[in-house]
Amino acid sequence: MTDGDRVRLERDLYLGLLSLSDREDPGAFVEEALGLIVRVLGAEQGYLEVSDPEEGPTSWRAAGCSHEQVELIRSIVSRGIIAEAMAKGEVIACPSAFLDPRFRDRPSVQASKIEAVLCVPIVRKTPIGVLYIQGRRAGGSFSGGEIERAQLCVRHLAPLVETLFMRSRQHQADHVAALRKRMCLDDIVGTSAALAAVLREVELVAPLDVAVLITGETGTGKTQLARAIHENGPRRGRPFIELNCSAIPDGLVESELFGAAAGAHSTATRRTEGKVGAAKGGTLFLDEIGELSSAAQAKFLTFLNTREYFPLGSGTSIKADVRIIAATNADLEEAVREKRFRSDLFFRLQVLHIRMPSLCERPEDVAPLAAHLCERAARSHRLPQIALSPGALRAIEAAEWPGNVRQLASAIEAAAIHAAADGSRSVEATHVFRETTGASSPPARPPMTFQEETRRFQAGVVLRALEGADWQVAAAARTLDLTRAHMYNLIKAFDLKRGAKRG
Repeated sequence: MTDGDRVRLERDLYLGLLSLSDREDPGAFVEEALGLIVRVLGAEQGYLEVSDPEEGPTSWRAAGCSHEQVELIRSIVSRGIIAEAMAKGEVIACPSAFLDPRFRDRPSVQASKIEAVLCVPIVRKTPIGVLYIQGRRAGGSFSGGEIERAQLCVRHLAPLVETLFMRSRQHQADHVAALRKRMCLDDIVGTSAALAAVLREVELVAPLDVAVLITGETGTGKTQLARAIHENGPRRGRPFIELNCSAIPDGLVESELFGAAAGAHSTATRRTEGKVGAAKGGTLFLDEIGELSSAAQAKFLTFLNTREYFPLGSGTSIKADVRIIAATNADLEEAVREKRFRSDLFFRLQVLHIRMPSLCERPEDVAPLAAHLCERAARSHRLPQIALSPGALRAIEAAEWPGNVRQLASAIEAAAIHAAADGSRSVEATHVFRETTGASSPPARPPMTFQEETRRFQAGVVLRALEGADWQVAAAARTLDLTRAHMYNLIKAFDLKRGAKRG
């Protein structure tokens, strides 16, 4: 084999394994991966088995084997050559297992007269699978080059297998499922253990008519959590009134909260009802409570203590029937220490405290959230039915979202609009991460290093071939020994354009 042939062979292996990264079903992944490896190694028979080290499900496939041969190979997994390789974490290669003193006395080897064998464990922190190759079409033993290529296959397979089972666990482990059966959680999206822990607190506090303080980073969904408390409590069906304390001028806080009598101030031409009155029988949600001025804090504390209030300019008190939920992304304890927030008000608000986790604390919720937001954007803007592509979902999962759900929602909404304008059937990563919009881009250190680095490498190879052929696609495809259709698919997948800079 010439150096050029070897490079093309390894390139095809590289690209072939990369193309399997979208597979969600372990069985389909294993079957296609084994077929590719058997072709690359020129083997007669092959067996590939992978298992989840955390939860144990195993997927296996055999190639070029009869039913009886498959049963034989599977028996060897537990007590023959494969068991030896797995136990030691070593590559086993022999020209004839039937004659090899290490294996010739084993019944399975004698029964099938196994000759050339190559066995490579798939190892991450622990063994997660094995590649077993038996017999060469060209006869004889496996060469050093073939052994190296088998090891290369396994090195590329290992992170893909690990990611495959991680995704499978994330999809299967719905920690919120039982809570959804007991609670109304229409606006709460996610399945993570972190989200489930928060919702269990919601289930606890919802029936109680006490004040709740929700904390968490900006954009984490504190308003949705407050609504969930309201909808799962005895005040469901009554008003849920929201007031953003940071958006009200200091002089208007009192009238916004308690209303105003006609003539109470220059804009009060008639009696106006405040948020407390509008929320009668229901819930008043005070967002960004930490932004209240000292004067407003004092008035609100008096209201909490007496549950009575006076509309601005009125001498008649009104008894309030309202539940108070407050939220902030500020550290109120620090504000109390610095005397920017009243300690007595803080203690009245924080009868019960719930902290909403950031997206980086529940990464498994990012993909379902993104899919939900994309569907919502299409419905809201009456766009054609459109969904996030697997590549876009992977890029979204790999990106950092310091603005949490709010930032993600904005990016997905813009991406859906751009994708629809492009006539695309799906939202791609390029729609989500548009440099001109200032959208977040995936981090420099993505979780799936093999896939991302391979993607960049492959895009560079394709772009150089196109430039060398003056963007004649057919000529570039011949240079890379690819079909023209495959070349067009790669150009589209990598969003390559003439004159683009090399990555």
